[in-house]
Amino acid sequence: MVKATVLRSFWLVIGLLSLMLGVIGIFLPLLPTTPFVLLSAFCFSKSSTRLHNWLLNHHLFGHLISDWDKYGVIRLKVKIIATSSMLLLVSYPLVFLSFATWLKAIVGVTIACVLLFIWTRPSQPRIN
Repeated sequence: MVKATVLRSFWLVIGLLSLMLGVIGIFLPLLPTTPFVLLSAFCFSKSSTRLHNWLLNHHLFGHLISDWDKYGVIRLKVKIIATSSMLLLVSYPLVFLSFATWLKAIVGVTIACVLLFIWTRPSQPRIN
């Protein structure tokens, strides 16, 4: 009984931290929102039925989770919004602010990797 409670608490804390990072990722281009929200859904499924259902029915995150869970897709609209916001929010600091070139390179490579992941996922469910 104690072990189950500790395990549920662990999953709950990881789920809440992941959701917090996902929400922050809406505003920060280097933090992708979708993977953190998906991790939250997984963690909540192990810890809290109430939070899991809340997340699945959330007007902003619910469709991301169901699209990924059912079909493994990231919709085109989500890809465009993610790409636009990342490029918009990163361009100014990379172009106009002065900081170490190696740091700019890390930011550029990170953005490129995230975008590569996003754009290599299917945009529509495969109909068999």
